[in-house]
Amino acid sequence: MQNHRFSNALWIPSPHFDERPSNEISLIVIHAISLPPELFNALPVMAFFQGTLDTGTDPYFEALKDVRVSAHLVIGRQGEVYQLVPFDKRAWHAGESEFDGRSRCNDFSIGIELIGPVEGPFTDRQYQSLATVCSQLCLSYAIEPCHIVGHREIAPGRKIDPGEDFDYERIRPDN
Repeated sequence: MQNHRFSNALWIPSPHFDERPSNEISLIVIHAISLPPELFNALPVMAFFQGTLDTGTDPYFEALKDVRVSAHLVIGRQGEVYQLVPFDKRAWHAGESEFDGRSRCNDFSIGIELIGPVEGPFTDRQYQSLATVCSQLCLSYAIEPCHIVGHREIAPGRKIDPGEDFDYERIRPDN
């Protein structure tokens, strides 16, 4: 890791980020996305996070027309890793959220999107890449492994990703 970027990731910068209110990074939030649903192609996801998604190419995209979101990392079905926002910047991934009594999780978290169904399943290669990424992030930013959570945990009732069957034991480093 160098300059708050994961060295093994393909850099595809998003304009959808801003400054964090402090230097604190103490949470990793796991998400799932596919655009349109059930199509596991990284290209529309990258375009969405870059603000360049052609909303006329699929009726599902119309609802996303004015949405501005991003994540720090995206992990494709084959385990490929893309980085869109440096870790020291605030990506716009969590929305209205709360963790451990604190709101505005984007302020102190790193967002990682897995390409796939909103409730999984995810591929072994995705789990392997995510485990490597989480291990490095926990080491680099002193994040406690129990602070690796799903979007569903920080936005209950609003979000369900990455699914109740997501296997956190496969991605949390041993400390």
